[in-house]
Amino acid sequence: MNYAIETEGLTKIFRKRWSGKEFRAVDGISLRVDRGTTFGLLGPNGAGKTTFVKMLLSASHPSAGRARIFGKNSRDPEARRPIGYLTENHRFPTYMTAQGMLDFYGALSGMEAGLRKKRIPELLERVGLADWMTVRLGKYSKGMLQRVGLAQALMHSPDLLVLDEPSDGVDPVGRRQIRDILQALEEQGVTIFLNSHLLVEVELFCRDVAIIQRGKVALEGSVRDLTAGSGYKVEAENVPEMLQAELRTRARATSQENGVLRLMFGSREDANMALDLLRAQHCEIEAMTRTNSTLEEVFMRTVDPPPLTAAAVPASAMKETANVG
Repeated sequence: MNYAIETEGLTKIFRKRWSGKEFRAVDGISLRVDRGTTFGLLGPNGAGKTTFVKMLLSASHPSAGRARIFGKNSRDPEARRPIGYLTENHRFPTYMTAQGMLDFYGALSGMEAGLRKKRIPELLERVGLADWMTVRLGKYSKGMLQRVGLAQALMHSPDLLVLDEPSDGVDPVGRRQIRDILQALEEQGVTIFLNSHLLVEVELFCRDVAIIQRGKVALEGSVRDLTAGSGYKVEAENVPEMLQAELRTRARATSQENGVLRLMFGSREDANMALDLLRAQHCEIEAMTRTNSTLEEVFMRTVDPPPLTAAAVPASAMKETANVG
């Protein structure tokens, strides 16, 4: 199958300049991203997400392993032509207008002047910046810069869109607008690879995710499968205090509001046990429902707090190992 993104054992090793000790920022990651899907790359700070993306785009050479974009070696310039990229903490020339900046980046992508002239107002309208077309970027808010950055990534109508924290600094209305734009692109068959700390946004938008920790894939799968069926909720009224006390020792979580006792259990067996006890005491059972985890809960169960020494290795203290990929 011709995947949009395919990596095999992708590895990046840094070495401390003075001690010679190695640090594996990315440690043998193998991923496959189907064409036309939305894929989220998740992980705590220092997990290796940005380093992985840089190798994917050949901004950094791997120490081992390889990456393919639509079947082509990612180090081949032709493999990168169908990619639109929005980097985190981008820096656009503040003296430029949105119109001028998009024209410049479109020219770098090899777009003809007539096509750039037609495409720019369409994109600025799409990201809600049509009225700011001739305003210098120095007067833009952070959220506005993110939106014009997205327009820059879309200038040449890419088949693969790689976005690093696209909603950073954007207000809720702007995030919804960006999500609507990305959903429309997905419907058109564009593959979207998203790196974000906003897990709610990822859960709403992405079909598949991979969680990486300490440079390795810790968990991978569809959002639906990863968040499905994590427990059971039982609701009942008129529960005697002694039974409430017993159930609270067995439940994963409990709450009570307006006389209704709510009990959370991690398994169907525990929930059925609670139902048997409630029926034996002639309590009024309101409901028993299966519950899902949020992506944030799945994320927190998967990753451990990273050690301080693994959060980052200063660039000044390291040098790259020889490329053996």
